[in-house]
Amino acid sequence: FRASHRDGGPTVRSMRSLPVPPPRRRAALFALLAATLLAGCGTPAEPDGMRLAEIERMQLRGWLPESLRGQVVLGTVEGGVPTARYWGSRLGNEALRVALDELLRGTGLMSLQPDGGRYELRLKVLGQAQPWISVLDANGTVYVEYRLVERASGQLVYQRQMRLHHVTPWSDAMLDPNERIRLANEGALRHSFSELMRELVDA
Repeated sequence: FRASHRDGGPTVRSMRSLPVPPPRRRAALFALLAATLLAGCGTPAEPDGMRLAEIERMQLRGWLPESLRGQVVLGTVEGGVPTARYWGSRLGNEALRVALDELLRGTGLMSLQPDGGRYELRLKVLGQAQPWISVLDANGTVYVEYRLVERASGQLVYQRQMRLHHVTPWSDAMLDPNERIRLANEGALRHSFSELMRELVDA
């Protein structure tokens, strides 16, 4: 506002009105505020969201070479990050271990004998990239390394670093940005599982 000083005191002459956001912007701001208030807790990634579709698991099981069928045990899983209590979503080691164990069992790679299996599969998460806040679509990127080691000799028979990306549409979880980030992270990790299996099948 503008003010003048007369008789030692300020006198208000006029006040400029503040700009009012257009209707579409007001609606978007309101939706963002509502989502932020509703999504008050971090949402860790879950093994179920990393699972390959049943038809893909069946195909991979059928293509699996005999040299790998029932010959793999799960080794170390590391590099995961705990999810913050109040915000975001991360891939934790325990969820990754459960998901990878299910993958090996579902595709026929897992050894059925406790001390059996010629090979050991190891997973290391090298990085996770995601938005601090997801206003619309959520983008998740994971950078992982897989190693397949011969247990008897310790020889490295397969090694691959992968950077996979997945986008979760806003419509999949309209009121929960943390949920969209979780789905994006799980989708990216799921893509890495698919890539891993197809390379082992073709090896």
